[in-house]
Amino acid sequence: MFKNTLVRKALATALVTLASTVALAQAYPNKQVRVIIPFPPGGTLDTVGRLLAQKLGDQLGQTFVVENRPGGNGTIGADAVAKASADGYTLMFNASTFTTSTLALKTPPYDTVKDFVPIALVAKAPLAVAIDKNLPATDMKSFLAYAKANAGKLSFAVGSTASAGHLATEQLRRAAGLELLIVPYKGSTPAYQDLLGGRITGFIDPILGSAGYAKAGQLRVIGVTSAKRVPSMPDIPAVGETVPGYEAYSWYGLWAPAKTSGDIIARLNAETNKALAGDMKDRLLGNGLIIEAGSPDDFAKFQRDDTARSMQAIKDGGIKFE
Repeated sequence: MFKNTLVRKALATALVTLASTVALAQAYPNKQVRVIIPFPPGGTLDTVGRLLAQKLGDQLGQTFVVENRPGGNGTIGADAVAKASADGYTLMFNASTFTTSTLALKTPPYDTVKDFVPIALVAKAPLAVAIDKNLPATDMKSFLAYAKANAGKLSFAVGSTASAGHLATEQLRRAAGLELLIVPYKGSTPAYQDLLGGRITGFIDPILGSAGYAKAGQLRVIGVTSAKRVPSMPDIPAVGETVPGYEAYSWYGLWAPAKTSGDIIARLNAETNKALAGDMKDRLLGNGLIIEAGSPDDFAKFQRDDTARSMQAIKDGGIKFE
């Protein structure tokens, strides 16, 4: 009898907990949601993140406020999310840099797998190879010839250490046999400022970042890093047309702190996919991005696979991050 009573009490407690969890998810969000972007305003990551935050706010009837928390190659903002309450009211929008940024640290402040839960993969972004408009090169072939004739004299920006752009630059350097000076920056915005000012030679960054400058004639885009030409920029050749086998992408996603309710994760995933199926899709596609909607499990697998590829690329290339 006593045992049966304990069983009934335990079952009742479990049912109450389940009901509370479901009710919480249904009521979510009932206050402002903070979306931390671990890099400065102005880059592609920031642009896409703010667009998604606006769409989520419109769909869910609450404000999703973007907070830029740059520093530490993206680790300061990510650490703030890792240590936030797992209640769905602090999220992180970040790029593929997230999975490799801790490689430069002896004691990372967080674990990219254990301390976060993936919500949704938003998009893949082919990168653009942008160069100083005053260089005597108009396409990838002439640029490679110029770079080899001026070995060790050309400098390429890196928006953040171990980012997709960094790996893509190292990949191009190795594949084409170039001697380039790699210059690290704290985000894309200051890198573009120096490229426009002629203080560096080139920058490999997501297409959206350079498109406006290229259209205004402030820099020259000589190639895209996708396997094929991008529909929104059909006149710009893929780097692989000149350097066989070359291909590289950045990507963007949404995360929450570990232990966030599965119901909240599922709702945020559904709302993100809904946003990507609307006019946000046209905006992203028009800027050369590739939509990659899917489930949280799909995103988790994608993250694991991409991290493995990045680690292998770093090992094969002998890339060191200081």
